[in-house]
Amino acid sequence: MEDIQCPSVLVCSTIWVKRGVAAANPQEILLKPADFENIIEQAQADIETDDSDEEVDSSKKESDTLREYSLSNGDEYNFNNYDNESGDVHCHIGNIASFDVDGRDPLVTNDDDDSDKEDDIIKSDDNLLLIALANKDVATLEVHVYNEAEGSFYCHHDIPISSYPVCMEWLSYDPEDPKPGNLCAIGNMSPIIEVWDLDMLNSVEPIFKLGRKPKKKKGQKRVGHKDGVLSLAWNQNYTHVLASGSVDKTVLLWDLENCKPVTKLDSFSEEVASLKWHPQETHRLLTGCLDKTVRLFDCKEKTIVRKWEVPTAVEKVLWNQYDTNYCIASLTKGFITYFDVRANKSVWEIKAHDEGDVSCLALSASCPGLLVSSSDDGLMKVWDIIDHEPTLVWQQEIPSVVVCIAANPDNGFLFGICRTKARSEKSAEVLDFSMIPDVRNRFADRVALHSSATGIKQSEATKVAEKMEDMEIDE
Repeated sequence: MEDIQCPSVLVCSTIWVKRGVAAANPQEILLKPADFENIIEQAQADIETDDSDEEVDSSKKESDTLREYSLSNGDEYNFNNYDNESGDVHCHIGNIASFDVDGRDPLVTNDDDDSDKEDDIIKSDDNLLLIALANKDVATLEVHVYNEAEGSFYCHHDIPISSYPVCMEWLSYDPEDPKPGNLCAIGNMSPIIEVWDLDMLNSVEPIFKLGRKPKKKKGQKRVGHKDGVLSLAWNQNYTHVLASGSVDKTVLLWDLENCKPVTKLDSFSEEVASLKWHPQETHRLLTGCLDKTVRLFDCKEKTIVRKWEVPTAVEKVLWNQYDTNYCIASLTKGFITYFDVRANKSVWEIKAHDEGDVSCLALSASCPGLLVSSSDDGLMKVWDIIDHEPTLVWQQEIPSVVVCIAANPDNGFLFGICRTKARSEKSAEVLDFSMIPDVRNRFADRVALHSSATGIKQSEATKVAEKMEDMEIDE
């Protein structure tokens, strides 16, 4: 395991970025004092407008909804405390930046920063691991760099975001640039989705936002959701489409080209907790809802293709990308359910964890059948579902509760693990399951075969196999 030390914070979401996507030299934004003044003035104007129009009247209703909402029996996203805090949770840029007449920060006395420039370079074999977290009144998106060959894992830069993050999604579509970008959309406790450019350093604003609150004085109507955004899914086949699920019991499909919602799905009676686009059938969207129902939509026809009622609220939905006739859902109270989209009943349903909600569920990106789950019971488990039946391969008690698991897109055995309020200092780490004999022995041949079948160079697959054969494991 490669680990980093994190403060005791609320980790809300994590996701990987593939190798070779990030810019080698991220662009550094240098703002002049006038730029800061404009940002502060605009933010203050927006706050004053919001405080004076109809949003004040509706805020109590939205706060009550957030207070009642939780993906678990507890208060996972700290909604209760959020409502009791002061209304001013914005970052006061004016208090943390000062400049002399030349626009330089007088507190910076070391002009020789060459030693830091090497760390700023992102290599072609680096992965990024994005971690969204909140600490009291501060919300942050941390961009970590992981290099498997070197065993290095460090925070490259962080981005201050406006509200407590709940979900995020990586995407490459930038409406202002014909070239693929390196962006991250963040859903939070407000109705507004922020999209940040990961290839920019010192960003203080997202490159664009999805949604707009109504402003009576300016005659602006609401655009987008009415409440917090709990789930996001980018359509990798139609790259200009992003789906969002909300506390307001709707799913919106956004056209990123003009940053407007074009389709609304409102067949839900509770909050929409999870979304996933079909890997090949571009119009099909899988949804998991707290109303104890998994639904498959044809978004082109705006119809429900199939729906399955489950015993408890749905935490997360996934497609089995190795056989897309099947999908998976994790539920509260420890359940995992497996569906054939051609049938009206589940293929199987198991009590995967004795206690808590299975909010952590990840299927390996290049190792067929390798499924990882974790819940509030403190156990992490590895399952084999290659034959559409669950077989428990390995389990272990993990110090503190794992709140996020993400499968590395380039190595089928690597998973990013994040914890909240860890007893140890390891709050975030990269777990290599090839180091665990039971898991390695079960899946090693499968990784090499899948790598060859999907077009990865045979030499690379051979290196993976040789690496595992030569590896010494401390029992």
